[in-house]
Amino acid sequence: MLKWALIFFVVSVVAGILGFTGVAAGAASIAKFLFFAALALFLIFLVLGLTIFRTMT
Repeated sequence: MLKWALIFFVVSVVAGILGFTGVAAGAASIAKFLFFAALALFLIFLVLGLTIFRTMT
């Protein structure tokens, strides 16, 4: 998921440099959403790993 966020970030930077502001804004919003989704999943699994899964082993 972070790989796709990085790809959309690069697309938005290239599109911004070339002047395609609509495409750049769309790609940047997708990259931002994917980044925060990956961050949320990381935090959820971190909390689960420190609490619930530790008691199971």
